[in-house]
Amino acid sequence: MPRLLMIKTTSLGDVIHNLPVITDIKAAFPDMQIDWVVEESFADIPRLHPGINEVITVAVRRWRKHLLQTSTWQEIRNMRRRLRAHDYDHVIDTQGLLKSALIGWQAHGTYHGQDSASAREPWAALLYQQRHPVARGQHAVARNRMLAARALGYAIPSGPPDYDIHAAAPDVALGLPNRYIAGLHATSRDSKLWPENQWIQLGNALLGQGLALVLPWGNATEEARAHRIASAVPGCMVLPRLSLTQLAAVIGHSHAAIGVDTGLVHLAAALNQPTVAIYTDTHPQLTGVLAQDSRKIRNLGGQGQIPDVNSVLEALACVTQP
Repeated sequence: MPRLLMIKTTSLGDVIHNLPVITDIKAAFPDMQIDWVVEESFADIPRLHPGINEVITVAVRRWRKHLLQTSTWQEIRNMRRRLRAHDYDHVIDTQGLLKSALIGWQAHGTYHGQDSASAREPWAALLYQQRHPVARGQHAVARNRMLAARALGYAIPSGPPDYDIHAAAPDVALGLPNRYIAGLHATSRDSKLWPENQWIQLGNALLGQGLALVLPWGNATEEARAHRIASAVPGCMVLPRLSLTQLAAVIGHSHAAIGVDTGLVHLAAALNQPTVAIYTDTHPQLTGVLAQDSRKIRNLGGQGQIPDVNSVLEALACVTQP
């Protein structure tokens, strides 16, 4: 059987944006065996897709901090051994970074990537055997799908993206409310946050609709923010720290998700959940949530904009219509 290695290591949103590529490839080549190289912290995401055979994890972020440790170099050797365990027909790097290009360069197979005018880091193109133009100014999902289609020679898909992932049932021990909104309040930069007082107003408004606000977190700062919001919103629930698989289960069984520019809001859209995405410091045209069913999503705001609570509630009503 033909075998392909996919390189998309980070970040969470980028990894999620690559899922439709796997669906496209399996539709064009049902017998294709697909392995995926990804950062260890995001490995749960490709494992959700039924088209993935093997997930190969890397830990570039952690390795950089511990380059003098013997264990780091042992892990790097193990990674290289896994990359070379198969003779791939094709290797595709959709990341377009020098670090991702170097990882894929160590595998055996015809190596595809974006040309120097298209890649995020033009030097990465020097490592590819086959370089493909991928137009800028379009959504990240569309760019990934275009690159894979050109690399493998099938027609560039024109239909909506199919992420083809499904969430398991959440753990009953969590004690989730019967009807809840996943409040995805945390993000990588403070400039992308939605003000806490807005979350509090939103939580209290949702309470009047019989909906509880459920808040995940990933570090101490996010946990503290979640507890501050919950202290001002009756019935609001702060989750324990969960894995991405567990979070997918919580989000996938919510009434809807409301979140800022964060990977989890893209996960909600990928799960085909009603999703309202709030942008305050980035442009949603290129990286906004994109779902198979466009009726289920709304991107609000943009750079220098702070959507108000009423706009979010109106958007929520739209995406949750039967």
